[in-house]
Amino acid sequence: MTHNPWIWVSAILTLGIFSFLYKENPFYRVCEHLFIGISNGYSITFVWHRVLMPTLINPVAHGEKLWLILIAIIGAFYFMYFIPQISWLVRIPIAIVLGYGAGASIPRGIDAAIVQQLRATIITRSTFLSVYNGIWSIVILFGVIATISYFFFSRERKGILKPLSYTGIVFIMIGFGASFGYTVMARVSLLIGRLTFLLRDWLGIIH
Repeated sequence: MTHNPWIWVSAILTLGIFSFLYKENPFYRVCEHLFIGISNGYSITFVWHRVLMPTLINPVAHGEKLWLILIAIIGAFYFMYFIPQISWLVRIPIAIVLGYGAGASIPRGIDAAIVQQLRATIITRSTFLSVYNGIWSIVILFGVIATISYFFFSRERKGILKPLSYTGIVFIMIGFGASFGYTVMARVSLLIGRLTFLLRDWLGIIH
C-alpha cells in the first residue's frame, strides 16, 4: 500500500464517486461538488493563461493587434446578462458565435456526412484489385442504398422498395449497435483504468 498522500486523496475520491453505484449519498455529493469546482477552476485558469494572456492581453499591451480590443468588448457583453437594464446586449456575442459556428460547421458537416459518404460508395475497377475491398465496397454501397430507401416516404413501400427498406432497418440497427458498443467499450476502458489505479497504485495488490 502506498504512502503517497495524493494517491490516497485520489483513491478516496474515486471510491466516493463509485459509492453512487449503491445509492446517492453525502460522500458522493461532496466528491461530485469537488470535481465540478476543481474543473471550473482549472478551466478558468487555463483560459486565462493559455488563451487570454497570449492572444489578447500580451499583444495589446505591446501595442499590437489593437483591433482585439473591440473583440474583447463584444465578448464582455456576455456579463451584461447580470444587469437587467442592458441584458439585451448579450444577444450580440451570442449571435456572432452562432453565426460563425454555423458558417464553419455547415461546410464541414456537408463534407463529412454527404461528400465523404458518396466518395466511399463509388466503385471503380481499382476497387476490385483486392477481393476483400471489393466485397466490402459492394456491401457499403448496398447498405447506403437500403438505408436511404428506408427514409423514402414519397411512395408506398411495396415491390422492391419493401424488402429494400426492411434491409435498411438492419443496417441502421447495425450502425446503432456499433455506436453503442463503442460507447460501452470506452466506459469500460475508463473503469479498467480506475480499478487499475486502485489495485496497483493505491493498494499494491497487482503489479
